[in-house]
Amino acid sequence: METFFQLNRALHIAAGFTGFFVAPVALAVRKGGRAHRRWGQVFFWAMVVAGSTAVVGAQHIHSAFLLLTAIFSLYMAGFGYRSLFLKPLAWDARVGVFDWAVASLGLLVFAGTVGYAFWVGNLPVGVFGGIGALTAARQLRGYAQAGRWAKNQWLLNHISGFMGGYIAAVSAFSATSLHFIPFPINFLWPTAVGVPIIVWWHRRVRGGRAVMSTQLAEQHAPAALDSPVKDR
Repeated sequence: METFFQLNRALHIAAGFTGFFVAPVALAVRKGGRAHRRWGQVFFWAMVVAGSTAVVGAQHIHSAFLLLTAIFSLYMAGFGYRSLFLKPLAWDARVGVFDWAVASLGLLVFAGTVGYAFWVGNLPVGVFGGIGALTAARQLRGYAQAGRWAKNQWLLNHISGFMGGYIAAVSAFSATSLHFIPFPINFLWPTAVGVPIIVWWHRRVRGGRAVMSTQLAEQHAPAALDSPVKDR
């Protein structure tokens, strides 16, 4: 059994480092281009592997925070990837059962995490649980308003999801490896750095200043959406 956990740890480290180095590349290249899509997919699957192996490893070392960050990173990476397939919600009000179920389960899990954090007095767990619960609640609200999304809402969700997953991965690395940083700063500094970057990107997208491939921006969009639609 110990050999299994050692192999799990090695796979986790390999996937985690892949995600750390690939994410900046995906951000640096032209958004929506072939390189962006390729490196974005590498990052997504790296996060899936890193998150899945972290779930196993966190239970082995009995770390509630690492378990939460693993679940959080998986949820956010899935949210960011799934948003690529939800562009039609700008004009189509039909939301799949799968999407409703995932967001509802996420809200329950993260809301329960917040309650647990208050019970044990763990600030980092409460912060990540709160962000996760807020994300899931906003997803559910967005699904309720399907058909009336802004054309670029899927892109805002894509940015939030992938950046959120990356923040969680860096937080876990900081907590387990950067021992010179005191608690709880070692858990929370990636959030303090990453959230303003997400806000900055959102403002660029809403202001029309984000440059991305025309093919990606117009994919599946009907001609009726030539004029802006009010954001959800």
